[in-house]
Amino acid sequence: MKTIIDALALSLILLAPASAKVFVFTAIPDQDESKLEERFGAVGEYLSKALDVEVRYVPVKSYAAAVSAFRNNQVQLAWFGGLSGVQARARVENSQALAQGAEDQAFWSYLIAHESTGLEAGEVIDGDMRDMTFTFGSKSSTSGRLIPEFHLRERFNESPNAVFERVGFSGNHSRTLRLVESGSYEVGAINYAVWERELEAGNIDTDAVKVIWKTPAYPNYQWSIRGDADERFGEGFTDRVKAALLAMDDPELLERFPRSAFVPAQNSDYEPIKQTAQAVGLID
Repeated sequence: MKTIIDALALSLILLAPASAKVFVFTAIPDQDESKLEERFGAVGEYLSKALDVEVRYVPVKSYAAAVSAFRNNQVQLAWFGGLSGVQARARVENSQALAQGAEDQAFWSYLIAHESTGLEAGEVIDGDMRDMTFTFGSKSSTSGRLIPEFHLRERFNESPNAVFERVGFSGNHSRTLRLVESGSYEVGAINYAVWERELEAGNIDTDAVKVIWKTPAYPNYQWSIRGDADERFGEGFTDRVKAALLAMDDPELLERFPRSAFVPAQNSDYEPIKQTAQAVGLID
């Protein structure tokens, strides 16, 4: 029923007259849906006041759906990961990365392992994980798939499918954590921010699962806007959106991301992500 309601809401937005000027945004579903609804519902209220237009958050069910919604002008703004942002902006001429979290300038991923593996934390990827079971997050996740896969390929000189007994895709970081914690998968890749937040909240059984490796830093999440936003909402609108995002300083709202602040971003910041995705074969 929820999916039907979301689809209907999106259809009504798209059918609304241009004069309504509904500014619609979405976000990649990298965590549990309830957490995303809380975070981005509050962002929508903030942006509506800051921009003096009606703003609506529309959830999507997958990373690919977020990119498609951006490409098809179903949303004009999106909170993307590094890879999904590169993919989305490539599909819409003149689209721009506007802002990223201060922490997104140097983000990282963890490899985590179930206690039964006997794997220990180290500065290099442990070769003993060969022939174990492994889960990534979403297939289009930067922190849950792209960057970990790049480093796994470097370590083993083979694709993950050749290294591990079984490779899965959990869909998001929250599920990756639970799958490895339960032993359903022996090893997994997870966004460090999700791990740290769940750890601080006491939601991780640290006797069952632990961090065994940390990737080098890379640029990640960002807000991206379609290249035709000014045409639809008026000259200077893109600059106003960027200013509003950079001015988002409410401690409670920032904590929901979690980010300490938002800082300027531009497309060129994500060239390393594009090059890595090309090296892995996820984009041409």
